[in-house]
Amino acid sequence: MTEHTPPMSVLSETECWQHMASASLGRLVTSVDGNPAIFPVNFAVQNKTILFRTAEGTKLVGAAINNNVLFEVDDHNVAEGWSVIVAGSARSLRSDEEIAEAERAELLSWIDTEKPHFIRIRPRSVTGRRFQFGTAPGRVLAAEDPVLG
Repeated sequence: MTEHTPPMSVLSETECWQHMASASLGRLVTSVDGNPAIFPVNFAVQNKTILFRTAEGTKLVGAAINNNVLFEVDDHNVAEGWSVIVAGSARSLRSDEEIAEAERAELLSWIDTEKPHFIRIRPRSVTGRRFQFGTAPGRVLAAEDPVLG
């Protein structure tokens, strides 16, 4: 008898943080002029917070004006995938102490641009799911209708 693995399961908060710590690309979801906006960002997990760098622009202004954000991270292989969503509060780091701590994360930009501002997301909630890939359950063929065939 084979053990059935459910196609979707809920990750514990600890598993969510472990998965996020293994990734480096996530998506920041925020509001710009009252409209939802999503930005891919490279990031690091530091002390159960999300840390990323940015230049002047929408992400920096968004953290100052509307700091309620979502952050999504996911990954997959041929057999399974996972997705974690962090709902939290984003804010630009200002003090020398905060910036020194952020610099210890050794978070480097993927592209050769200057991103002097650190943004930290402090989570209000962390949720995640694991997905087991496979073929769809076999279709059950309907019994032939004696009238319609």
